[in-house]
Amino acid sequence: MFRRAWPFLLVAVLALQACGTPEHTKIAATSAGTPECPDTGFDCDLQDRFAQVETYIATRPGTVGIVVRDRETGAVWRNAHATDLVWTASTIKLVMVVDLLKRDRDSTITLTGEDHDLIARMLHTSDDIAADELWTRYSGDDHTTFNKAFPSYGMTSLAPQEGYTDTFPYWGFQKCTTDDLDRLMTHVLADMDKNDSTPVLEAMRTVGEEQQWGVWGAGPAAHPGNKDGWSEEDTGWVMNTVGFVGPDERYTLAIMNDLHRQGGYQEGRDTDTEIARLLFNGRF
Repeated sequence: MFRRAWPFLLVAVLALQACGTPEHTKIAATSAGTPECPDTGFDCDLQDRFAQVETYIATRPGTVGIVVRDRETGAVWRNAHATDLVWTASTIKLVMVVDLLKRDRDSTITLTGEDHDLIARMLHTSDDIAADELWTRYSGDDHTTFNKAFPSYGMTSLAPQEGYTDTFPYWGFQKCTTDDLDRLMTHVLADMDKNDSTPVLEAMRTVGEEQQWGVWGAGPAAHPGNKDGWSEEDTGWVMNTVGFVGPDERYTLAIMNDLHRQGGYQEGRDTDTEIARLLFNGRF
């Protein structure tokens, strides 16, 4: 926001007020014309929103890892729990889709029409039966084919967990970090073949009602897309969401919410959705 020259004291007052105003394009001015907020690659409004999110999650059950990326400036904000290993729940289905489409494009497998229907079901309603079928068909005799490929899509901390099922590794029992999901979303947007990423992004923008939370909380003006994951594990409920918002998918958001038996499905869903609302609602 630009202002005409005023007496020094009035400028100082207005500058302090400006950094708290909701317009995301403003930069608070001082008499020297320098920004009031630190130069982090994020504008004053978003920096203020990050602070609001930190205050909010301190009141919520469990621990929450958050990563926000501005793909235009390259700036990244992450909180203290972004490196915690958390059950992936169904967010891993997104990287399964990425790998299947890559292998099909490289002609190492040939996806059938039925396979594409199963992929669509994983993205739209987070269908577990579809994920089971695709894992059985394409994880190889030792079930490791997917896991060997996942680090190349950014999931470098992904760790399959033993002792929960006869099949190991298995898509439903793995842990990763919020940083992993951030790197995965960046890969989808920046590195996938556009002929593959375009339908994936459209599917993420049009998910079923059961997935319209988390990143969805940014609001319709942000044109969000997301892949959510939720499950009740031996440590309690985990409620995760990863996706994108804004023109040209400028911002990505990843949240992993481990409730540690301090809350349930609804508390976790509400937390994730409110984080996205605080970060992005009203910016677009």
